[in-house]
Amino acid sequence: MSSRLLVRRLGGSVLVVFLASILVALMVHLVPGDAASAVAGENASPEQIQSTRERLGLDEPIWVQYFSWATDALRGDFGQSLITNRPVIEMVRQVLPATLSITLAASVIAVVIGVTLGGLAGLRRGVTDRVTSLGASLGIAMPSFWVGMLLVTFFALEFDLFPVLDYTPLTEDPVGWLHHITLPALALGLGMSAEVARQTRGGVVDVMAQPYIRTARAKGAPGGRLFARHVVRNAAIPVVTVLGLQIGRLLGGVIIIEQVFAINGLGTMAVRAVADRDFPVIQAYVLLTTVIVVAINLLVDLSYGWINPRVRSEE
Repeated sequence: MSSRLLVRRLGGSVLVVFLASILVALMVHLVPGDAASAVAGENASPEQIQSTRERLGLDEPIWVQYFSWATDALRGDFGQSLITNRPVIEMVRQVLPATLSITLAASVIAVVIGVTLGGLAGLRRGVTDRVTSLGASLGIAMPSFWVGMLLVTFFALEFDLFPVLDYTPLTEDPVGWLHHITLPALALGLGMSAEVARQTRGGVVDVMAQPYIRTARAKGAPGGRLFARHVVRNAAIPVVTVLGLQIGRLLGGVIIIEQVFAINGLGTMAVRAVADRDFPVIQAYVLLTTVIVVAINLLVDLSYGWINPRVRSEE
């Protein structure tokens, strides 16, 4: 990828994060009601509300509030929780591994299942194609929390193969970690794999219909080599695009999955913070997820040139 394109993509990503940070920093002014009154409590006196407003920095000009918050955020300081008085960054560090483990495992499941089934459906236009298309439609239609409850019912409660609740860190027990994240990752990843399978199947069908593929097959080119050298790379761009979009959506879906499996992750922390109107925690969560989604989209954009060199020449 050219340096000009790289700079342009990075500049766009930084701009998106900057604009999002403005909205995040000013979140306390955008919610209904007076944030200081909500934090101080219903029975707070005017003096207590004013003291709370000063403690939150809400008595400062808006631009001062943003500059102060953004400067601290760049250093990883999001202040202290209004409920627990713990540093927000410590709370994030405590729960982030569980969310990342489930999300990454779900992504791996989606890629392996989706690309495999989608590739087979695109190459074998018969029973395999119809069964895969039907399964993909069902997978997309089924909500992840419902899939999670089914998995808990059969594999945890009925057959006692997996634990129902909680999370074991990877550093403490790798086997236990894998045991605990399997069902949540499946609940998230199966729906995502259905969308990946549909995109992979469509991409393979389109590539297989190209004249150069038909010519190569007429000349007796081996199917495996033909698929590896030509079909995979040319069909990969739409698949990578949908992967980037789906991984971003996983950060929303994992909130519900963590509730189903009683896992103390980033989503659970965000839900509690919203219920308690714990603004520093909410701000940290929104900014962190924004940075993750922007970074994923940036990686997807940069991967286009590596997957298909023609994309580089068209930029």
